[in-house]
Amino acid sequence: MPATKKICRGVQNIRTMSGRVDDKAIPYKAYMKLSMLEMEKYRRGIEKECAIEKVQKIDQRFQEIEVEKQQTLQRMETRSVPAPYQRRVAGQPSPAPRANTGAFKIKY
Repeated sequence: MPATKKICRGVQNIRTMSGRVDDKAIPYKAYMKLSMLEMEKYRRGIEKECAIEKVQKIDQRFQEIEVEKQQTLQRMETRSVPAPYQRRVAGQPSPAPRANTGAFKIKY
């Protein structure tokens, strides 16, 4: 008759319930989770307020730019604009560009 094999078991083989406990079932962990969520909600609220304020400042600057632009155009209409700043008519020829813009020429 063959000898049966004995399986040696130790303390490591004892089954426990320690790994099967749900983290949400422990009250202090649930409260900690709630407090972390509330803190994140508060931080995100502050970020949102700052972003909205920044967008409002950008919109306000856009309006200021438009006002300044209109004022500049009105001033240009009331004054006679020098020739280089007037828009060219499509039929008018434009002057040829200068070949040399320097004060002196060096020839070799």
